[in-house]
Amino acid sequence: MFKKFVYWENGVLQLARPALKSPLLVRAGPPVLTALLARIVFEAATSNNIIELQDLFMKSTLDSVFKVILGVELDTMCGTSKEGTQFSNAFNEASATIMFWYVNFLWKVQRFLNIGSEAVLKKNLRVINEYVYTIIKSKIEQSQKPQKNSPELKGDILSRFLELNETDSKYLKDVILSFIIEKIAQEIREATKVEDGSTTDELATRITEESMKKMQYLDAALTETLRLHPPIPMESKYCFSDDTLPDGYSVRKGDYISFHPYVMGRMEFLWGEDAEQFRPERWLDENGNFQRESPFKFTAFQAGPRICLGKEFVYRQMKIFSAVLLGSHNFKLADQNRLVKYRTTLTLQIDGGLHVNAFHRNK
Repeated sequence: MFKKFVYWENGVLQLARPALKSPLLVRAGPPVLTALLARIVFEAATSNNIIELQDLFMKSTLDSVFKVILGVELDTMCGTSKEGTQFSNAFNEASATIMFWYVNFLWKVQRFLNIGSEAVLKKNLRVINEYVYTIIKSKIEQSQKPQKNSPELKGDILSRFLELNETDSKYLKDVILSFIIEKIAQEIREATKVEDGSTTDELATRITEESMKKMQYLDAALTETLRLHPPIPMESKYCFSDDTLPDGYSVRKGDYISFHPYVMGRMEFLWGEDAEQFRPERWLDENGNFQRESPFKFTAFQAGPRICLGKEFVYRQMKIFSAVLLGSHNFKLADQNRLVKYRTTLTLQIDGGLHVNAFHRNK
């Protein structure tokens, strides 16, 4: 295990951090998927159909992550891939089942007897593993063939991992799924002021790295959303040795410690008396520039050595989606009187989805 940890720390992390910020990876994923997402919204607005926005964003995020990390077209947005759809459904169901481990004290018994939710989880994990193993096997075979020295051929992160001479399919599968879990729940919720009358194609072509750096208020709005609605509302850590927390509380080896980003984002002693108010301006300085907080205070992406590797990738994708969709459409809840409730799962999701109507902006 220690060997694997050293490999993770010195190999995978050192490779993945710059890889996730690579312009090549950015070009390989979000732009094409953004155009598809925009087209789906455009068609719904034209035909006056209701959109389940949460599901659409979750699928677009999953498609983007698979393109960047594994180099494959999952295509859950259009549903053209049967295997991709099966993987997506299995992944979502497995996430919900695992969350119930916190309240279902009989889950280990169910696992031992292979009954109930644990039997369903076992089936879903088999679907997930078989799909990812198939991709990894294909990538390993490709990596062993002589190829031209083109960055496009090694653009995805899995191909880059294989350059480290790590061919253990189980370990690679665990690494890849860890990236997916870290990024799967990032959603686009907030608005930005984009020029009215622009088509989705025109907006997409104007969104560059330089233009995104200028979207300071959008950065603040997205971060404020994540403060109040973190994608992972509860996290747990395992203690490898006896330690003492900053407040003097002692923990022992083998203890699990849970912390709640959802609760921490609403604590007045951290964020002030207006902690429960949505106020993007709290992230802006006197010049209107976005200012980050310590990751140990804003814990949506965790902190320290295990901080989310895909943080910058997620911000970039949220800004692209927001600019394209909100710059060309207005959105309205399909049911204005609906009381929103959360779904019990690992990621913070709206129970029943988020149904909206899209309207073309007036030119």
